[in-house]
Amino acid sequence: MKKIEPAVQTLTFRIPEGTAGLEKQFIDLSQCASLVNRRFYRQGINWAVSSMKLISTDFSGSLTVSKLPETWIMSNSWEKGFRNWQRMNNEALEEADSIRPRFLDFKIYANQEHHAAGFGANLLPISYSGVAVAGEWEPSKYVIPRGPVSPGNVLEREVIATGASYPGAGATGLDAVSLIEGYAASRGLPNIEDPNAPADAADAIGSVPENWMSALFNDGTAQTENVILDMTTENNIAPYPFENDGVNVDTMYPNGANQLTGLQVHDLELQTATTIGGITRFKGGTFPCGLICLELSATAGVVPEVLLQIDLVPGNHRGYLCEPMTEM
Repeated sequence: MKKIEPAVQTLTFRIPEGTAGLEKQFIDLSQCASLVNRRFYRQGINWAVSSMKLISTDFSGSLTVSKLPETWIMSNSWEKGFRNWQRMNNEALEEADSIRPRFLDFKIYANQEHHAAGFGANLLPISYSGVAVAGEWEPSKYVIPRGPVSPGNVLEREVIATGASYPGAGATGLDAVSLIEGYAASRGLPNIEDPNAPADAADAIGSVPENWMSALFNDGTAQTENVILDMTTENNIAPYPFENDGVNVDTMYPNGANQLTGLQVHDLELQTATTIGGITRFKGGTFPCGLICLELSATAGVVPEVLLQIDLVPGNHRGYLCEPMTEM
């Protein structure tokens, strides 16, 4: 069995006192692991988390942990977005590959709010008496050509995983495009009906039935006609909304702009003054791209300072249990 490299398995964070009754923070596990272990972990991995706990004797309210959705849609959207970004870079560097940055990595934001706050607002781990100092953690960009080749006319856009494209300028001043919405826009749609039967399919009775093949076995009752009518008018449209389905006029991919917008809820908890030890625990799970959103909503007053601990899982990926996003 491959030796498990030593790596910090528990990350501790201090969430400062808020200025309002709602506090929202973002954590990037790859960034944190890079800092506490002093080695580079790419963002494009699906991290395993054993458990999380929030510690505070002063906080009363609701706690929500969210993450990128664990769906084939998110997996395919990320991979297609990554492949396109990689192809863009490779074509640009075809004759100058020696200038490729050593730590080139596809780094994305979780959603519009994360994009607006920027990576500079990410929570960083603490030690017993200190706080991690951030290194370079730059968001990736697409450079989209527009108009004639000369003079150059391009759009620079950062990347969010969920929600609608073009949410507005973020912390760096650049707008962003959505992986899920981009993936949805690049794919075909379901047939409006399946089977898309001809109108004559139900005509199996009468003196001149158009569906004469079914009429061959008609025993003199209206059963065949009724059954075929049911077959051609019921259960023939996909059980999820989609563009041009007769009702909706835009793409309806989960966690995109119109269906289940935003991040996937991982866990919900309530904490009160009577919570034993002031400790609230959250279940473990997997976190695509290692992105975590923690939302604290105080019952009254501002959100006080709290501590958060995240326990990771030992494994063979440089000390951690995780998998590449390409294998999610």
